[in-house]
Amino acid sequence: MPEQPDPSASPGKRRGLLWKTLLGLSVGFPLAVGVKYAAAEPRQRRRMRIVVEGFGRFCRSLSVGIFISMDYWWTTNVALRGMDESSPSYLSEMSACHQRAADYMVEGALRNGGLYIKLGQGLCAFNHLLPPEYIRTLQVLEDQALNRRYKEVDALFLEDFNKTPEQLFKTFDYEPIAAASLAQVHKAELYDGTPVAVKVSCTNTVGHLSVSFLTRPLAPPITLPQVQYIDLRDRFDGDIRTLEILLDIIKFMHPSFGFRWVLKDLKGTLAQELDFENEARNSERCAEDLKHFHFVVVPKVFWEQTSKRVLTAEFCIGCKINNVKEIKQQGISLKDTADKLIRIFAEQIFYTGFIHADPHPGNVLVRQGPDKKAELVLLDHGLYEFLSEKNREALCKLWRAIVLRDKEGMKTYSDALGVKEYFLFCEMLLQRPINMRTLALSNILSREETAYMRQMAVNRFESIMQVLKSMPRPMLLVFRNINTVRSINITLGAPVDRYFVMAKSAVRGWGKIQAEKTGILPRLRVISWYRTAWESLKFQVALRSEMAIMRLTRTCLRLLEIFGFVTLDAEVYSYLT
Repeated sequence: MPEQPDPSASPGKRRGLLWKTLLGLSVGFPLAVGVKYAAAEPRQRRRMRIVVEGFGRFCRSLSVGIFISMDYWWTTNVALRGMDESSPSYLSEMSACHQRAADYMVEGALRNGGLYIKLGQGLCAFNHLLPPEYIRTLQVLEDQALNRRYKEVDALFLEDFNKTPEQLFKTFDYEPIAAASLAQVHKAELYDGTPVAVKVSCTNTVGHLSVSFLTRPLAPPITLPQVQYIDLRDRFDGDIRTLEILLDIIKFMHPSFGFRWVLKDLKGTLAQELDFENEARNSERCAEDLKHFHFVVVPKVFWEQTSKRVLTAEFCIGCKINNVKEIKQQGISLKDTADKLIRIFAEQIFYTGFIHADPHPGNVLVRQGPDKKAELVLLDHGLYEFLSEKNREALCKLWRAIVLRDKEGMKTYSDALGVKEYFLFCEMLLQRPINMRTLALSNILSREETAYMRQMAVNRFESIMQVLKSMPRPMLLVFRNINTVRSINITLGAPVDRYFVMAKSAVRGWGKIQAEKTGILPRLRVISWYRTAWESLKFQVALRSEMAIMRLTRTCLRLLEIFGFVTLDAEVYSYLT
């Protein structure tokens, strides 16, 4: 008779086998991965690192979202429960909560780098909606990034040029002198003695970089080669998928907060930033479109040192356009600076249709021109959007209808852009309330108007989302351009009424489109010219009438304040368009 196994020994043996299996896997799997990594080619190694680092970025982003959500939930539902929302204690605790969230968000963006810094920069433009704690904290992302080690820079140059930076340039300083979201800057020199700067982006080392070299007002012009993360193109798809998953989680927790479609629609546009040859072409086209503006400088491209991951272009030193103190020290007028900024981008939106989609303060520098007035340097031409003639014409006519308080025109041209809720769309476009009886177009909004705009963003969130989904996709980045310029104008003290400046550009753009449509038949061209001239005259009269009324209103208010009849609350001036 066969010997029966000892039942009492079976569980112990099974546990021992399980532990041995787990021990073998814990040792064998990392060992196998390590051997495969050691035997892999450099490109394969980089892709393996990207997978591991991508998982780390996902976990980090998820932890940031959870921390912020839980902190707000605890603060509003526990710490501040039953407190008066207008009390100093409530406001102080809420401000501290905003600050913690902003700090955590910036730390996560800096650690993740690349695309996450770019998204953080985009949030800076919403200074009329986000709490001030967010705006102050997120501003560090406008000109700070993390740095790559010199071996990675060498590897990129070897892959693209079969040369190291020290071979391609006469001299090359591996220590970065400035940084941006997708690139960082190194100082170098060409063999003909031309000073250059090499811009390289990074993701895996935490650090802060000085931008003093780039913002010295009296330093000479230099040439700028811009070098991309060696792995940025490889990790882009992974980061996009990570953000899509995070947005799905957010939508599950907050059903009305569905922004995944925005990321999906902009994925291709964002990918353009990773192609530096495309950026070089954008730069040259921008320079051609704006050549009649003598106060605009677009860096010249050096194609011999340019590839899809390396861009060499002239770099002109100046101060960031939101550096009010430095602009004043140079003796430059803030009003002149703001006026030129608005004219440049209004020209692109209404006239050329080729629109810089990322004009944040770090991408627009100010310096004295030959006439001692403001000269603007436009940087970072990687992200552009094209607005078709059909949509551009509708947008020009929409601005015209708003100025003339033409309700039917507002409805018609909003519909031409695919939007049914025309009035909400117009207010979103202007970032100000619209009064159909008397359109106040000054730079001053009352407390009631300020509260209205903020409440609209909260109470009509779903309608706003529907408007964004309905309009042509290029309009998403047009909105970003308009809002960023509005934000910079506020920082400069809103010395210029951007609405009027943009409206004048809308007239010019509309006239250009009409002239092009009838350019074939001379007789029709003459008729069209008279019609365009008449419509433009009506538009100009409406604009100038509103300006005269508002000047008179401001003068009366100041006189009444001087003689003590009224006291103007400072909050009236705190929200400018």
